[in-house]
Amino acid sequence: MCLERSMSVDKLVALAITGGARIIQYRNKQSPHAVRLYEAEILARLCKQLDALLLINDDVDIAVEVNADGVHLGQQDMDIKEARARLGNDKIIGITCHNDMKLALEAEQAGADYVALGRFFGSSSKPSAPPASLDTLHQAVNELSIPVCAIGGITPENAPKLIENGAHMLAVINGVFGTWNVTQAAKAYTKLFEN
Repeated sequence: MCLERSMSVDKLVALAITGGARIIQYRNKQSPHAVRLYEAEILARLCKQLDALLLINDDVDIAVEVNADGVHLGQQDMDIKEARARLGNDKIIGITCHNDMKLALEAEQAGADYVALGRFFGSSSKPSAPPASLDTLHQAVNELSIPVCAIGGITPENAPKLIENGAHMLAVINGVFGTWNVTQAAKAYTKLFEN
């Protein structure tokens, strides 16, 4: 349990950014649209103030409404070309490709700015997500011209394997926000890329 859990989501995100997080993805699938819009507006302002990027998970409408830096889409979400038409060319579009090089190549050809592969390790936020292999990560890094993000159960202890295999980014939820000290946790991941 996070000691700072009594803090609002924007304060927790500010702590993560202070620790070195450069991209924040807002992911809330349970709350009504009005709540998600309100929280996304707060995070959009915060990220601009702290020079971080804000991506909205699965919701192009909210990304447009709050002028977020982009979206992250799943395979069942809006088509990349449709999202690009709504967002414009200056926004970031990332897409989850699980452990599938065919999906990753198709995403790049459709205009995605990055792909996410995973889950690489047991994940508390997506426990039923299909596993991904380091071989697929390595292949994606070598065959794609866009960045590759690794997701799923990433800790400071297992993250070096992903970075060694070429991951350009790590997507982490519990490893940062489920800790006693959000800033220190974010710093631990940031240091892995500095080495």
